[in-house]
Amino acid sequence: MSDRRTLRRQILDLVREYHAAEPRRPFRPGEDAVRYAGRYFDASELVSLVDSSLDFWLTAGRYAEEFEAGLAAYLGVENAILVNSGSSANLVAFSTLTSPRLKERQVKPGDEVITVAAGFPTTVNPIIQNRAVPVFVDVELGTYVPALEKIEAARGPKTKAVMIAHTMGVPYAVRELRAWCDRHGLWLIEDNCDALGSRYSGQLTATFGDLATFSFYPAHHITMGEGGAVVAANDDLARIARSFRDWGRDCYCAGGENNTCGKRFGQQFGTLPFGYDHKYVYSHIGYNLKVTDMQAAIGVAQLAKVEEFVAARKRNHAALAAGLKQHEPHLILHTASAKADPSWFGFVITVRPEAPFTRADLVNALETARIETRNLFCGNLLRHPAYAGIEHRVAGLLTNSDVITTNTFFIGVYPGLTEEMIRHVLGTVDGFIASKTAR
Repeated sequence: MSDRRTLRRQILDLVREYHAAEPRRPFRPGEDAVRYAGRYFDASELVSLVDSSLDFWLTAGRYAEEFEAGLAAYLGVENAILVNSGSSANLVAFSTLTSPRLKERQVKPGDEVITVAAGFPTTVNPIIQNRAVPVFVDVELGTYVPALEKIEAARGPKTKAVMIAHTMGVPYAVRELRAWCDRHGLWLIEDNCDALGSRYSGQLTATFGDLATFSFYPAHHITMGEGGAVVAANDDLARIARSFRDWGRDCYCAGGENNTCGKRFGQQFGTLPFGYDHKYVYSHIGYNLKVTDMQAAIGVAQLAKVEEFVAARKRNHAALAAGLKQHEPHLILHTASAKADPSWFGFVITVRPEAPFTRADLVNALETARIETRNLFCGNLLRHPAYAGIEHRVAGLLTNSDVITTNTFFIGVYPGLTEEMIRHVLGTVDGFIASKTAR
């Protein structure tokens, strides 16, 4: 009779065989979809997933610990905290700033937080959910991130923090923004959900802010299915973030551990009896936002391929940029500043207002050819029903955010795209524009 170790090895070998047996067929232009994004994996992710399932450790465990350590090592930071989505990461990161432990720097209801109008909802939602006031600034067309001077002009007497995404993988002037925040005593949260592997002045994004966030949804640079992470610049912020993630408890023992602090039954908290079990003391109004170990197992396999994935995204983006350059009279193409080295999330296109066609026309041609497109998130967030009555402030005009709402979309650059797919995209755009500009 085989022992369990031998059986596990046999099962995992069969998983590799199963993946290898998947049929492959050539791409058929116009018939097969060219995805805007998607999971990209091989046998290693399946092996990790099945290996984790055999442990039957259903909450965060050894794979979660390995992923947190691996992400922290990749970024060169001390604290990476896994959560169940990028949206939860943003919620945990911003909620961290509301902790009474931060004393005079605590973000309280009514305090202002600078952000952008043309972004994803869950960058802004935690500000609103914590009863702070978002202050919206416009972004630049082409980069789709804000200019530093617009952020600086938005500061007011109630400003406590800045929370902005590196949209579509393009870093904003984060080194300069970090210095500005330091001069004015402001918190900085980098929403890095689109930007794993992006760099600014040679430094990885997510390493400038007091806190930073990641998403591991299937559309993102690496995936766990659902998953995300918070990066904290110091141990104090990390402990607060873990508290908000783990029900709001004060205890910071890892799962299955007891008495890490050495005084589990020897402390005074509020009006609780002296010695109240530290594992059941709550210092924040928190959540349960942990991942399962099976999700983390997929992430461990994906994390090993980050640089490969980033290189593929850069290669695909460059191919699209070169092929679409001839259409710049009609299209604003995706770009970045000289100091930015993006790990591109997608290729963003804005149809110029004076073009002889609309976004809808071009998107319809692409979708008809089975090429997936997506709008650039919300466009101007303030034009959506959910935000009609929120307390907010607008700094300056949102002219470009409105242009994005009507004229902007993006197509894919993810590693699953092939040269044949990119040729199909470029050929479709060429044919469409030729049909609209022929005399």
